[in-house]
Amino acid sequence: MIYLNGKFMPIEEAYVPVLDRGFIFGDGVYEVIPVYSRKPFRLAEHLARLQHSLNGIRLNNPHTNEQWHTLIEQIIASNAADDQYLYLHITRGVAKRDHAFPAGVSPTVFMMSNPLLVPPQELLLTGVPAITASDNRWGRCDIKAISLLPNVLLRQLAIDAGAMETILLRDGFLTEGAASNIFIVKNNVLLTPPKSHLMLPGITYDVVLELAQAHAIPHEVREIAEGELRTADEVLLTSSTREVMPIVSLDGKAIGDGKPGAMFKQLNQLYQQYKASTMRAGNSAVLSE
Repeated sequence: MIYLNGKFMPIEEAYVPVLDRGFIFGDGVYEVIPVYSRKPFRLAEHLARLQHSLNGIRLNNPHTNEQWHTLIEQIIASNAADDQYLYLHITRGVAKRDHAFPAGVSPTVFMMSNPLLVPPQELLLTGVPAITASDNRWGRCDIKAISLLPNVLLRQLAIDAGAMETILLRDGFLTEGAASNIFIVKNNVLLTPPKSHLMLPGITYDVVLELAQAHAIPHEVREIAEGELRTADEVLLTSSTREVMPIVSLDGKAIGDGKPGAMFKQLNQLYQQYKASTMRAGNSAVLSE
């Protein structure tokens, strides 16, 4: 079952008018929320990021947080899998084709659930390859906009090369992956770029930094030069659906010894423990020192 504009229905029965501004202009935002054992993970943080995206495109939130909670509970209950990923999609609504914001138009609200398939264990044991490319996206990557064509093209470069991800570089510095945030390890220090308008503020990114802080793992949030990326001891990607994954080669060249490193193994273990404790608590568990 999916949710569309106030109704739950089978996805085969869901239709959106061709003049919806999401279809015409890509005028909308989205959010992806992982669900474990039928409990949404870091829901407050995901809804805060959704609000940030809505603010970024000057679109009023169609629901209060309490209403979102109720709708999310209903969509989880209406689908079979215990582990799911929720996709929320909000556009400015249906209006005649005109670039200017239409007045008096209700937003289109769409939500669906799919089974959540976490990375298979063999990929965590062997690691995955990645490639690099120039970050040619727009200047507001902090908005989780539905107009994802640049990300689609960049991610396809990785698929064409037999890689898992495309790591993006802008003006000689690391920004993020085409569909992930990126961490590197240099001299036993975990490094990642700071949040800015050039990268999506990842929820898993936040969790990894919180884990590093709570467990006294040396870490820095700062700009990372391309040369540091290419000579890193380890490279990791994070995302809501892929969690924490080790990248073991970059543009065909091995990273470190070409195997998942000690920092990845520690962070992945901590992440899995935190995820389990969060699900037992039914909310965002507090990280302990």
